[in-house]
Amino acid sequence: MSPADRANSRRRQPRRRGSAANAAKPRMRTVRETSAGGLVVAGLDGPGEQRSAALIGRTDRRGRLLWSLPKGHIEEGETAEQTAIREVAEETGINGVVVAELGSIDYWFVTEGRRVHKTVHHYLMRSVGGELSDADVEVTQVAWVPLSELDSRLAYADERRLAEMANRLIDRMETGKR
Repeated sequence: MSPADRANSRRRQPRRRGSAANAAKPRMRTVRETSAGGLVVAGLDGPGEQRSAALIGRTDRRGRLLWSLPKGHIEEGETAEQTAIREVAEETGINGVVVAELGSIDYWFVTEGRRVHKTVHHYLMRSVGGELSDADVEVTQVAWVPLSELDSRLAYADERRLAEMANRLIDRMETGKR
């Protein structure tokens, strides 16, 4: 085969992207999910040392109990605030009202053969009733945790940052009342 024939032969070959191993694997589908939840606080109007937040504990695949803020998927027709109120009540048994927006966290994970980009909107909430309960099947434990202990109890750095923001916001609200 002449050099010209080899060049023409190469041109007729379909171009392949990536390695043969990559060609055999189907591409992972990416989906977006949006959730909402909150930091619901008891004693919001009282002395700082008496304020506590309702946290949920879930057992991970390794058997560890990880503490986090209650949250869940936004259902059709719901606003993020409505979802936060509903999810806090479902996962902790505590009824709350939204006081302020704390911010959003977004992260990626892989599950069931798909890549998920998740955004979670969080709110500072005032506890207005209910009883602490771990009746939700997704929750292992629930607990009232003093705000001063959130940094050491919350499992996720992004949620610890939100708790810190909530503490600063509560301090500003308290200063504004004086």
